[in-house]
Amino acid sequence: MSLVGLNEALLIGAGLVVLFWGPKKLPKLARSLGRSKHEYKEAVSEAKKEYEDAVPDADSEVEDAKAG
Repeated sequence: MSLVGLNEALLIGAGLVVLFWGPKKLPKLARSLGRSKHEYKEAVSEAKKEYEDAVPDADSEVEDAKAG
């Protein structure tokens, strides 16, 4: 049985953030977290696209090697 649930942990974490950085810096912190999340999603999307573009090429090379 867990002592602290997810909601309580998030509330405690938010309270610690306010204590550590102060309420005036929270909007700046939230913006930087949002930008980081956006950049991460773009990087993952780009890597996934590059992988999907490379897989058909690799499959055709394998088929050519099997035939030859």
